[in-house]
Amino acid sequence: MTGESVFGIGLDLVDLDRFARFYGGDDIELLETIFTAEELALVGNGARRIERLAARRAVKEAAYKAIGGGTGLADTQFEVIGGGSEPPSLLLHGAAKDRADALGVSRFLVSITHSDFSAAAVVVAFSGGPR
Repeated sequence: MTGESVFGIGLDLVDLDRFARFYGGDDIELLETIFTAEELALVGNGARRIERLAARRAVKEAAYKAIGGGTGLADTQFEVIGGGSEPPSLLLHGAAKDRADALGVSRFLVSITHSDFSAAAVVVAFSGGPR
């Protein structure tokens, strides 16, 4: 897009075994500190649930890095939508949205991958261009 430039890039890698030890149970209160209700519904249950949750957690951390971090930002303010047959994308809420707006970040590109052992995400934040 005309007038856009890369503002920041974030990368995160999550070890699936470690993630499963902390977040693999059905403690909904714990999961809701990281994921929105919509994200938990999208991920659902099943054999690949941990991989899908870990990949979304990686997106959140990568997005945090792409906007340069900051205090007062919560995981649930970075919401991963899409997946499966839809490419993943990112919605920001609250303080995370306010920070991105203040920095002139206009959009994000998200890429997710996972293996039997890890999940990873790259997030590119763009500034400028049409809003």
